[in-house]
Amino acid sequence: MTDRHHLLVHGATFAAVGDRGDISGVRGSGSPDGLFVRDARHLSRWQLTVDGAVPEVLTPVADAEAARCVLVPRGGRQEPPAHTLFRHQAVGDSSFVESLRVTSNRPVPTTVRLAITADADFTDQFELRSDHRTYAKAGAVRSREVLDDGIEFTYRRAEWRSCTTITADPAPDAVEETGTGARRLVWTLDLAPHGTTELVLRVIARPHGEKRALRVPRDPASVLEQLAVAEGEFVEGVAFPTGWPELAEACARGLADLAALQVPATGPDGEELRVPSGGAPWFLALLGRDALLTSLFALPYRPELAAATLPALAATQATGTGLSPVAQPGKIVHEVRHGELAHFGQVPFGRYYGSVDATPLFLVLLGAYAEQTGDADLARRLERHARAAVAWMLDHGGLTSRGYLVYRADEGGLANQNWKDSPGAICCADGTRPTGAVMAAGAQGYAYDALRRTAWLARAAWADETYAALLEQAAADLRDRFQRDFWMEEHSFPALALDGEGHRVDALASDAGHLLWSGLLDKEYGEVVGRRLLEPDFFSGWGVRTLAAGQAAYHPLSYHRGSVWPHDNALITLGLARYGLHDEARAVAHALVDAAVVAGYRLPEVLAGYGRDTHPEPVPYPHACVRESRSAAAPLALLTAVGGV
Repeated sequence: MTDRHHLLVHGATFAAVGDRGDISGVRGSGSPDGLFVRDARHLSRWQLTVDGAVPEVLTPVADAEAARCVLVPRGGRQEPPAHTLFRHQAVGDSSFVESLRVTSNRPVPTTVRLAITADADFTDQFELRSDHRTYAKAGAVRSREVLDDGIEFTYRRAEWRSCTTITADPAPDAVEETGTGARRLVWTLDLAPHGTTELVLRVIARPHGEKRALRVPRDPASVLEQLAVAEGEFVEGVAFPTGWPELAEACARGLADLAALQVPATGPDGEELRVPSGGAPWFLALLGRDALLTSLFALPYRPELAAATLPALAATQATGTGLSPVAQPGKIVHEVRHGELAHFGQVPFGRYYGSVDATPLFLVLLGAYAEQTGDADLARRLERHARAAVAWMLDHGGLTSRGYLVYRADEGGLANQNWKDSPGAICCADGTRPTGAVMAAGAQGYAYDALRRTAWLARAAWADETYAALLEQAAADLRDRFQRDFWMEEHSFPALALDGEGHRVDALASDAGHLLWSGLLDKEYGEVVGRRLLEPDFFSGWGVRTLAAGQAAYHPLSYHRGSVWPHDNALITLGLARYGLHDEARAVAHALVDAAVVAGYRLPEVLAGYGRDTHPEPVPYPHACVRESRSAAAPLALLTAVGGV
């Protein structure tokens, strides 16, 4: 049996375990393996043996909120297993807990030697990515201390300190060295005839800088009770569509995932917040663009996400260039990391500002929140931050000097800084990439919407008519320029981007749907674009492809050049509805919901671009986040766009 990984997620903590509940710690597999807290691996081995052998799997771990499996000693048909093991594992806040029940299958007393081999390598998750990069760690020291009821692993490097503590009830009979740095916790269990005994193992991870008094859950069942309460609170009060039960299920599943995918953050006054993370496994962190879009999708149903996301991003807004040329005053952060490599500046993502669109989206959400809730207090509190964000768009962002928001490849950071941020995502139809400055189409739409919404705030919340008029004029000028410079008459479609010389990057891409969402296109142009997105080269039957098929640049298994992204399609669906293309909006919504049904009502980060006409089920994208906040919130956006029909 191939040992797959199964994710257990709780806020900024996640575990990836195999089919038998083990963690092997193998590097280079392309997927995570271990217990991770705040970007560091706090368990790198967690392997069960019985009488010195690895047990066989009767029931493998299934994808769920907790991991359950059933194991037996290896044997044959003539000699039934002497005992059965039932493993139950769950992840809490900075913790991992397992109950292990052993049941004898014999009518006589039985002795079983059970062992858990455990280790904590404290590897930063950036070291486990597929690029196989290595990082120097001068002076790093790992140590181990045997406790009365377990073992503690500690890691030190200069001022950096972190540890993992494992305790067991009952305490192990021995803690053995293995010769590899791992330690083996051993129990000798005497089972009565057909008797049962149970062990509970608890793991608590203390990452660097953790000041809270952490509590380990009593057992996996108590973790599930906590998750059920959190999920129930998130789902409660949302009116799901009765006429479209599949969409209702997708919305409920998405809200439950959002409850688990929130991570801690801090507001401008030091207040503690919880905000949507990017997603599991690699992005359980505050990502500006992701948190903003998730909050926008959920705004009519869970406005508290926006109420936390906005001050969290205001608190991390750039005030100067500092050590990074992309950290310009007023800019909204792209990514915030807390791991060792970020702490020591070995990766640039401690606070990374390589995003051209998080700043306008911050303004879009601030205006939408005030309008949706009728509460202008947050807009007043964040007025200074909002004005700084507008100033960034006009000055450093390029709206005044270039007429558009502009970015350049960031050495050591991201080559592309719009939502399609993989290296080859912005390209011509033949696959060639632009050089120099890039003006991505979707970001201009966000800027237009940001200017208009901030103008509304200036009147409604700040009593500044002069500023409002200035922003409205800037928005009108941007709209006129865009339709002149980006529109490709030969395709009746907007270019994906302009290069540094103002030449059109002529790939036909889904970003055009974002222009509908932001309202940048005139009605006539918008209707043409919306209908074009539903033609077969764009529409796979599971959603709109990021790049229309038939172009040389198209690839159905490319991250951004032919795949289908649920959050991208959610924005497109909202845009289609905005332009009155309700049949088209319903077609996209039904396609996404059908894809969700196949996957237990959960939408992944991204799907392959293969058409529904060639394969009866959506083809997974091989490296997608299984649980992603934008995708979790996408069904809510569909509900907003088309209702329950």
